[in-house]
Amino acid sequence: MRDGIDDTDGGYQTSPDVAGQHEGLSEGDSRSVHSLGDDVAALFEDGKTYAQAEIAYQKSRAGFVANRAKGAIALGFGAFGVFHLALIAATVGLVLALIPLVGPWLATAIVTAMLIVIGIILLRLLKRRIDAIRAAFDENAK
Repeated sequence: MRDGIDDTDGGYQTSPDVAGQHEGLSEGDSRSVHSLGDDVAALFEDGKTYAQAEIAYQKSRAGFVANRAKGAIALGFGAFGVFHLALIAATVGLVLALIPLVGPWLATAIVTAMLIVIGIILLRLLKRRIDAIRAAFDENAK
């Protein structure tokens, strides 16, 4: 039952006098008459309010993420720097450990060659991943 209209017949009015059905309503009557235009306008306003609330929520969420991302990036650079220093220390330590066995020049050559080989392996793995990404976006690929 909507707005005092009986819905037992599926919402269809059986009376041919549709215009006269609301004649008995006075201004103070609690039952109100809504037109389709009023409903569409109300729906539009509700949608507009929802969109504004969603935009405000997403803006606050983006601000939160940006604030946290700055801190995460700073921590990531700090961790990268510390790991970099640790690898340098390990490299120097490896050279110093090999000096009594093979001499300073050969120890340096061995550690340098080992690091170059590891670097080449990592670059090949990187190239495979980049090629896989390119293939995923290639329109001519089957």
